[in-house]
Amino acid sequence: MNVAPAAPAPRPSAARRLGRPLAALAAVAVPTLYVAVVDPNDPGHYPTCPVLRATGWWCPGCGGLRCVHALTHGDLLTALHDNLLVVAFGAVLAVLWLRWLWAAVTGSRPPAAALGGRRAVAVAVLLVLFMAVRNLPIGAGLAPPSV
Repeated sequence: MNVAPAAPAPRPSAARRLGRPLAALAAVAVPTLYVAVVDPNDPGHYPTCPVLRATGWWCPGCGGLRCVHALTHGDLLTALHDNLLVVAFGAVLAVLWLRWLWAAVTGSRPPAAALGGRRAVAVAVLLVLFMAVRNLPIGAGLAPPSV
């Protein structure tokens, strides 16, 4: 008994493959545009960080909005001073997104970007160290300016 091999599943169209990466881009672009227009350096537009308010310590995210605002205005040095980690993580996420977009354009399998086990622990340790160092006198250059 000869059984014919199953026909391969039809490939999704390019527009369908691009849907998710472009939706992710829009989900990041809309709030980024808002931060670009509404300056976080002007008090009253955004809430105060609850960690900063409760402890007086800069958390790993403190200065992130000012960093994004500076990046959208092309001021990399200010962005790096406001929050070095936001710039670094943003660059990593941009590379991962570009790989995802390329996979969608070419129809290849999207790259895996799992954050499991050791990587998650490494990121958590990095965040804790960054928070600790930026709150010490030696790491004052990593703390965003007070508004």
